[in-house]
Amino acid sequence: MTSIFTVVLSWGFSLCIFWIHDARGDMSYSFPEEMKRGSVIGNIAKDLGLQTGALSTRRARIDTEESDKRYCDINLAQGELIVAERIDREGLCGEKVSCILKQELVLEDPLELHRITLHIQDINDNSPEFNENRISLDIQESADRGARFVIEEAHDADVGQNAVQQYSLENNDNFILAANGNTVELVLDKEIDREKQKEMNLLLTAIDGGSPRRSGTVIIHVTVLDANDNAPVFSQAVYEASLPENSPLDTVVLTVSAADADEGVNGDVTYDFGRVNEDVRKKFSIDHKVGEIRVTGAVDYEETASYEIRVKAKDGLGLSSYAQVIISITDINDNAPVVSLKSLTNPIPEDTPAGTKVGIINVQDRDSGNNRQVRCSVQQNVPFKLVPSIKNYYSLVTTGLLDRELVSDYNITITATDEGSPPLSSSKTVQLSVADINDNPPVFEEQSYSAHVSENNKPGSTLCSVSARDPDWRQNGTVIYSLLPGEVNGASVSSYLSVNGDTGVIHAVRSFDYEQFRSFKVHVLARDNGSPPLSSNVNVSVFISDVNDNSPQILYPTPEGSSFMTELVPKAAHGGSLVSKVIAVDADSGQNAWLSYHIVKATDPGLFTIGLHSGEIRTQRDISESDSMKQNLIVAVKDNGQPSLSATCAMYLLISDNLAEVPELKDISYDEKNSKLTSYLIIALVSVSTFFLTFIIIILGVRFCRRRKPRLLFDGAVAIPGAYLPPNYADVDGTGTLRSAYNYDAYLTTGSRTSDFKFVSSYNDNTLPADQTLKKSPTEFVDMFGDSDASPEEDSHKPD
Repeated sequence: MTSIFTVVLSWGFSLCIFWIHDARGDMSYSFPEEMKRGSVIGNIAKDLGLQTGALSTRRARIDTEESDKRYCDINLAQGELIVAERIDREGLCGEKVSCILKQELVLEDPLELHRITLHIQDINDNSPEFNENRISLDIQESADRGARFVIEEAHDADVGQNAVQQYSLENNDNFILAANGNTVELVLDKEIDREKQKEMNLLLTAIDGGSPRRSGTVIIHVTVLDANDNAPVFSQAVYEASLPENSPLDTVVLTVSAADADEGVNGDVTYDFGRVNEDVRKKFSIDHKVGEIRVTGAVDYEETASYEIRVKAKDGLGLSSYAQVIISITDINDNAPVVSLKSLTNPIPEDTPAGTKVGIINVQDRDSGNNRQVRCSVQQNVPFKLVPSIKNYYSLVTTGLLDRELVSDYNITITATDEGSPPLSSSKTVQLSVADINDNPPVFEEQSYSAHVSENNKPGSTLCSVSARDPDWRQNGTVIYSLLPGEVNGASVSSYLSVNGDTGVIHAVRSFDYEQFRSFKVHVLARDNGSPPLSSNVNVSVFISDVNDNSPQILYPTPEGSSFMTELVPKAAHGGSLVSKVIAVDADSGQNAWLSYHIVKATDPGLFTIGLHSGEIRTQRDISESDSMKQNLIVAVKDNGQPSLSATCAMYLLISDNLAEVPELKDISYDEKNSKLTSYLIIALVSVSTFFLTFIIIILGVRFCRRRKPRLLFDGAVAIPGAYLPPNYADVDGTGTLRSAYNYDAYLTTGSRTSDFKFVSSYNDNTLPADQTLKKSPTEFVDMFGDSDASPEEDSHKPD
């Protein structure tokens, strides 16, 4: 009988788990199989001397290279190693006495690797089982007392003390039981007599050593035969064979052979498997006649490296013997490496320095030997490389500077190739994004911008558009435009221009006057929304083009006061003689300031001519006695603008060699002259009196109307409505040609249809001052030309 080991494992409310920790950082835990999910195996944080929160901070995880299943996990909150999957020792290790699972604890930042060895303890969860429900024995009646008959032992999936420890045979008159190790024999204790009893049934019980004990039974059916005194004998006690994994079906592994010295039926030998598990029957079969063992299922080295099979040889009358067959499975390179991404920092900033670790890669190959050796590489032309770390781990690190504006996303292909023949490889693509930083200022599309606008433009009109590009992303690439502070002609830039912050379109805030300034520069700032923001600026030159908005200004003759400009023409003047000259200027420029002179009306049209561009008045022919002494000329000055503007003036010429010759200037002694002079004096006195009374009435009326009506334009003693003033002389809303700083004095003669304007200062620096014009003619010549068709002041403002 097999000796019984009486070691009792206590189960119930208390459970002992053993932990071993060596100096190399490896950990070992021992615990029973079939623990519930979530059961605590041990406290890793405490065993490693770490704070409980350190496992979560360092992203601790359990990896395994021996199985696709992860049987345990980590409770990061408590730092405990817990059961994650059902652990069945028999399913994992089969008949092995020692069942070990190897796990790896991976800690990141910094990267650490700790080996965890899990010793799975067997519990008595399997009952002994016999290979067959009934064992048939044919025994010759001639068998001697003490004859032994081998019985196939029972199998218990448990190991150690929980395996089969003893056998018991039901009480009978002929047989006793002998058990030695794995051999169970039925011993004939008393000779049998076929004539008394041809067959009998014996109950054999196998009992394990667990607590509580489990048992299994089988019926031994004994048939008493005539004498068969030789059992089959195998040619070898142990057969060994080597079989490559993935061998084709129906491949012959080996052939067993046994001989029986008996003859006839007693010498016919048949073969069969002895006690084997179901996995062996799925993968192998045996020819009952020949003894050939063939492959009937897929054989995988990574699942099982070897098989031990008991083969039985039985003769025709029931005598049998056993042999052991050991089939070793040889590895072939049938598993490609598996690349796993364990950790990845994504996205990464584009200013990440070279050598920065961005990910952790693990590579596993289920093959063995050289087939398991793996080389890893990264595809070319990416700024990343793999750096071996510990065991099968690699760190993915940067090799150069990153620029999101050039490459914003990387597809990093990692290829793993083993050393098998032929080698197998696999690859994994890691997608990595580059995060933007504000490292690019806005860049204008042009180095400078120019805008051309005609004067008198409408406020709010569009001048030009600036555009800047920023290759950064989102707010780092959003461009906002603004004007840099500055002055234009002493005023703020913002009073002249405005820029749309989103589009960069530049608008005019006011109407421009070419005569005030012809161009100016501003600076436009383009700023992004990054932190900190980056900016750049560009020059924008605004050029104002002239429009014909100023009429010619006649400097000589000057229609100033109520006097007339008079020139003396000698009687002896010949044709082509220079008599006088009209001087005029135009505040515009270019062709708008090209002036031409024309005589529009003359007392004698054929006597005088004027230079088209010089304004010189010359005689066309010699002066004759028949020519009238008094010559009136109306001269028009036109510019070359579109449309053309003009001004007119009157020239008064007196053909005489001496003023004394003028009859109107001689002393008159006769009564008719005196009578005429008296009439003039009376008319002047009445006019002055009328003017004085009118002035008093106007003053009283103004005081009365001041409370009810807007004030009219006053200068001196006579009120002149502002609408009467020509546009050349007033600055209305800043759109006129003269500066608003200039003042004008208006004088109106009572009963006259004309008004004389006195300029305080010249409207343009290029205009000749009044005191530099040709000298006035004496005022005494007023009466002489009183009968002219039109007053010069009135004609000087008449439109062309």
